[in-house]
Amino acid sequence: MDFRQLTYFLAIVDHGGFNRAAAALYVSQPTLSQAIQTLERDVDAGLFHRIGRRAVLTEAGAALVPRAREALHALELARAGVGSVRELRGGRLEMATMASPTIEPLSTMVQCFTERFPAVSLSLRVALTPEAVIETVRTGGCELGLLITSSPLPDRDVVAHHVGDDRLVLVTPPDGPFPPGRAVRAEQLGGHRLIVGQRGTGIRAYVDDLKAQGVDVRIAVETEHRMAFLPLVLGGVGLAVVTQSWAGLSERSGALVLDLEPARVQHSFLVSRKGRLTPAAGAFLEIARPPAHRTGL
Repeated sequence: MDFRQLTYFLAIVDHGGFNRAAAALYVSQPTLSQAIQTLERDVDAGLFHRIGRRAVLTEAGAALVPRAREALHALELARAGVGSVRELRGGRLEMATMASPTIEPLSTMVQCFTERFPAVSLSLRVALTPEAVIETVRTGGCELGLLITSSPLPDRDVVAHHVGDDRLVLVTPPDGPFPPGRAVRAEQLGGHRLIVGQRGTGIRAYVDDLKAQGVDVRIAVETEHRMAFLPLVLGGVGLAVVTQSWAGLSERSGALVLDLEPARVQHSFLVSRKGRLTPAAGAFLEIARPPAHRTGL
């Protein structure tokens, strides 16, 4: 097998079919199919079930995915090592990130990184839960992942780098049920309609904990789209619990931001696979670390 075949194979996995993968790779569909047939002969196993226009991994195909990503990652390391390692005059870094930390701390991280290494292209992918971020990094889908959690991280062949903490706050309309300047106690949320995210996130866990404690909170909307929270709040649909990093944007949009009691803190982590990182990933991680933990670039 060769790296071109592995690239084609992963493109089909990531795009869900031969036609979409061929379009993304700018190759013809017959060329792509022929490369996969050659790869299947090399590994002596079928890699996909063809179901209409969809391509579904066989058991052998699923086993090849992490190994193929490792091989391409090794190639990227080799290319970076031959090139301008310290100057980072080019290249690409792929990251998976949850929605909550996209405003902060991710915005500041990206700003600092692009100012220092403007030739490096960043690709930011959405992952909805901490588990999804970890799995994407563990299997080689992205080299780094940014997540926020209130729970310990499982050890799944990833390294966790603590990059900050963030309190949860309550966002309400400007004429909402609570006066400005006063913290809202958890039990005061009883009887109110809340806009929540999907299960598996720290924000959703906070709301579920309230319900488990007997606080009669009511879910008005459940959505994976975190950017929908603020318009829904301002539209009077309900209240939202978000991280403190969203406070500035919420206030500039006209919403009221209130502290919650007792305080609930979320922890932000960058996760990476164990082993050597590409220069771009190493540089991003060094910039993202709190100043006391930096070693210098």
